[in-house]
Amino acid sequence: MSSSRNTRSKASSNAALYSQLAKKIVSDSVHLKPGDSVTIETWNNGLEFAKEVVKEVRKVGALPILILEDEEAYLTGLKNTPKESLGKMGKHEYNLLSSTDAYVFIPGPPIFTYAPMVTREEGSAATSYNSSWYEAARKAGVRGVRLTFGYVGQDVAKLLGKKRDEIVRRQLKASLVNAETIHYSSRSILSLLNDGVEAKLETGSYSLTLGLNGDTGIEDGIADDADVAAGNNISYILPGMIWKEVDPSTASGSVKISGAITRVGLVVESILEFESGKLVRWTSKNKSTQQKLDSIIGNLSPGKMVLSMITIGLNPLLTYGYAQDRFVIGSIGLSGFGFTGIVKNANLKIGDHSVVERGKLVPAKSSSG
Repeated sequence: MSSSRNTRSKASSNAALYSQLAKKIVSDSVHLKPGDSVTIETWNNGLEFAKEVVKEVRKVGALPILILEDEEAYLTGLKNTPKESLGKMGKHEYNLLSSTDAYVFIPGPPIFTYAPMVTREEGSAATSYNSSWYEAARKAGVRGVRLTFGYVGQDVAKLLGKKRDEIVRRQLKASLVNAETIHYSSRSILSLLNDGVEAKLETGSYSLTLGLNGDTGIEDGIADDADVAAGNNISYILPGMIWKEVDPSTASGSVKISGAITRVGLVVESILEFESGKLVRWTSKNKSTQQKLDSIIGNLSPGKMVLSMITIGLNPLLTYGYAQDRFVIGSIGLSGFGFTGIVKNANLKIGDHSVVERGKLVPAKSSSG
């Protein structure tokens, strides 16, 4: 009886969170209006949430269509699809995007978790349509959101030593953070992220400098007309992260990453060393992690062994260990060399301004005297 009550309690808890988040997406994230066309796409693991989105969409007088990508059918089809057809989008999908006002996507677990059922080459080929999908969505002016909890499968939960439902609930709760909270934390940081500015990242005795250059963005869980105009029309939910492109020729020094979830498993504490932008050494006292780093980085071409993006976490409702550490407030993410390494308890200066100290965001200074 106790086990049965616990199961019902968890289902009820998730249902309440699904309803709250669905309402938030409809009203705040994609700003639905009566008559808007809405596409909701989900894999099996997100179907119950997708149903709640359909209900909320109809409440405001918008018009939903629900698409289910069945995991078993997809994987079986993937193994039997002619190579020339892998990763292609049909004209019906392009046409659907062109006539959609808003898009809600709940992905399935990352395809690499199915190895060895799916080889790395097959997985890469099967998802090669990604850039064309986003380009079509941009051209169509689609306001969209992508729900990160969909990436959480049993494989990811096992890596993190937690139950899948526990990770999903934590992400759902953190997704309810108020957008104003994110914007307040981001304002002073975004004003510093100018091209040509140097950033310095300190992790204990290790120090890394890098030059900022390129696009800047914020994942605030909102896709409005301004985002559409800027080409940032698909937002993550979880919200709460700033990202800035890095000049790939500038990274110099060393950084201690705390960990990362990669296509070959969990990577723990490691040291990455850069010279003139290029990643030249990667070491870990953990033998398994060293082997994983060798597998990931050692197989990259020289042009891809670079640091190309830095992220700063802003979400105060998320804690480390729930599959999206780069969104945790005060966390630093470094990407571009085959995975995203997470840095905790670091100091980050942008130009002459301290942004993060010992893993905590430096409070924005008041503009009043």
